[in-house]
Amino acid sequence: MFAVNPEKEQWLRKQMEALGVREEDLEEKFVRASGRGGQKVNKTSSCVYLKHLPTGIEVKCMKDRSQSLNRFLARRELVKRMELRSGMASPESEAIEKRRRQKLKRGKRARLKYGGERPVGERPTEGPKV
Repeated sequence: MFAVNPEKEQWLRKQMEALGVREEDLEEKFVRASGRGGQKVNKTSSCVYLKHLPTGIEVKCMKDRSQSLNRFLARRELVKRMELRSGMASPESEAIEKRRRQKLKRGKRARLKYGGERPVGERPTEGPKV
């Protein structure tokens, strides 16, 4: 159905099924893409617009010049947004959460080391010289 290998298509089907997304619930439109691609992009409707009717989530994909590949990419993006909305933990969202926690921890360490907020460019009065 899509211009991707069967494993990726099967993965997408499983994800959609797990989230309860059916093809009948999707409104799909094809519009002309913008940006790079020249005459090919200007003549063909390769941009895919998807709307999940029950939730109202909208996705527009024009990453590739191929309509078939954009259809796959749009559905994949829709699945990601549905996972975020439902609170399901995907490997990508777990990695983002881990980075967020690391940044908070670093900030806390910096505040303890340098004693709170200070104006930009001002050096600390105590502690090791940087």
